[in-house]
Amino acid sequence: MNFVDMLLYGIYPYIVSVVFFLGCAIRYDREQYTWKAQSSQMLSKKGFRIASNLFHIGIIMIFIGHFGGLVVPYEVWDFFGITLAQKQLIALGVGGFFGVICFVGLTMLVFRRLFNPRVRASSSVMDTLILLLIYWQLILGLITIAVSTGHMDGYVMKDLMSWSRNLLTFRPAEAVSFLSDMHWIYKAHVFWGITLFLLFPFSRLVHIWSVPIEYFARSYQIVRRRFKRAV
Repeated sequence: MNFVDMLLYGIYPYIVSVVFFLGCAIRYDREQYTWKAQSSQMLSKKGFRIASNLFHIGIIMIFIGHFGGLVVPYEVWDFFGITLAQKQLIALGVGGFFGVICFVGLTMLVFRRLFNPRVRASSSVMDTLILLLIYWQLILGLITIAVSTGHMDGYVMKDLMSWSRNLLTFRPAEAVSFLSDMHWIYKAHVFWGITLFLLFPFSRLVHIWSVPIEYFARSYQIVRRRFKRAV
């Protein structure tokens, strides 16, 4: 273990966590008018629906997969008879599938953001930065899939899960020990993933907190079409 690894993967995550939760709370309390997705669909509808749907479907499934892979203890997978190698194979298959879907949609959104004059003119620096950072992080994630095919024993995934577990139980030194000797592509993916949470409170990503889950349980609304009266 060296100082840089300890700083980036043992201390940095806790600093980011404080900024993430405190920043979101302060922004919601003081700047609620900025708490929105700031959709640019009205500026240019061409291809937006397809790109947005592909991106959101892909990114939501990737997030669920990362949560299951990093936060759910490997003893739970073992309880259901899923070995580390099988878990890695599932992660590569499902992650690769939804990663490609997300990549297609995000590529369209990035191109639109950078090269559509109306959309570019209405975009803030943070809008462009966060989109490009997600794009970069997604590319790193897809590269890790290619690297992972070279070792299908599942122990890299176990090390990543152990790193996450030790961080969550406030044992940073033990956590960093699992990442120190890892391939640089995994470490880069972890670092930029953490950095996304650092920028989260200062970007449009805060709208994720406002997912309208209650819509699934609300009563049906009957909408009647208004017809013109016959003269």
